[in-house]
Amino acid sequence: MRLLLALLLPWVAFFTIGRPIAGLICLLLQITVIGWVPAALWACYAIGKAR
Repeated sequence: MRLLLALLLPWVAFFTIGRPIAGLICLLLQITVIGWVPAALWACYAIGKAR
């Protein structure tokens, strides 16, 4: 479920693993259309490391 969240709303995924600062940075990256892909990859990577 978190992986799907990381793909659709990457910045929310950071808040679910307790990293609000990274979530805000990810939100700024996600605002641009080009930054969505790196934000989603970063969120998936962070979710994998959090487990």
